[in-house]
Amino acid sequence: MNLYPLKFKPIFKERIWGGNKLESCFGKNLSGKTNIGESWELSAVEGDVSVVENGPLAGNSLQELIEIYMDEIVGGKVYEQFGNEFPLLIKFIDANDDLSIQVHPDDTKAKERHGAFGKTEMWIALDDSSNPKLISGFNQDTNKETFLEKLNDGTLTELFNYEQVQKGDVFFVPAGRVHAICSGNLIAEIQQTSDVTYRIYDYDRKDKDGNGRELHLDLSLDVIDFSKVKQAKTTYQPTLNKPVQLVSCKYFTTNILHVDQKFDRDYYPFDSFVIIICTEGTCEIGNSDVEGTVVVNAGDTVLIPAALNQVTYEPVKGQAKLIEVYL
Repeated sequence: MNLYPLKFKPIFKERIWGGNKLESCFGKNLSGKTNIGESWELSAVEGDVSVVENGPLAGNSLQELIEIYMDEIVGGKVYEQFGNEFPLLIKFIDANDDLSIQVHPDDTKAKERHGAFGKTEMWIALDDSSNPKLISGFNQDTNKETFLEKLNDGTLTELFNYEQVQKGDVFFVPAGRVHAICSGNLIAEIQQTSDVTYRIYDYDRKDKDGNGRELHLDLSLDVIDFSKVKQAKTTYQPTLNKPVQLVSCKYFTTNILHVDQKFDRDYYPFDSFVIIICTEGTCEIGNSDVEGTVVVNAGDTVLIPAALNQVTYEPVKGQAKLIEVYL
């Protein structure tokens, strides 16, 4: 059977800081719940593996597809490196309240402690209607001793670098950088396949039972990069009908595709799967070997199997903005 662009059922996560923007902005069916903080769009995390919802392969999990189709799904170089493990996790995050301040370990520490990948990630801001901010790194060079002093006297937030967020802003967050998504943000997150998160501060909040959330200071202190962040926000210049690179690192490369006409893309040299995240508009995705097209709207995520070398993007009624992700 010929492979085709694959859509997956979103996996919704209730969070104490979650809201309803995933429904109001993207039309996702939250079944009346008002505290959905995350939609896992493409996941191979154990216990939360994505399942195909379109076409003949509907009902199959991402894990099953890789086991059956191997490099036809992920690409030869990717399969050689990761085998049946899918290396990326794609999420939408709706922060109706401030998230805890966190840090993630790198691959070495994560493997040593948890038998897992580390977590390097990036964010793309999708809404600025409430003038949101976020935290990325420190606003000065600091150290463990100063960090703990500030934590104990209640002034820890004075050390953090706050960034004003505008729609379309991009932030790269390497492992080791303290960070937090603050209230009002709607974010597309691209990250390594890992659910390892160390909370270092949660504003002394209590849950519905009056308990504070678990913190992970002992695990955090030897993974934090205490240096002043030099540039938290990624600069780029969008160009119509031409891929513009946002981030390129050892874990993923991301481009923005802003299209207002039919646009052909040759993926043969990539030897990788490609993930398409639609952030604005509507777009048809086609391939000459596949009958028909797959339509994506804002809030949709599609996996383009590595076997599909030639892909066409055609916006429906105006323009569409797509994020392109591959290894």
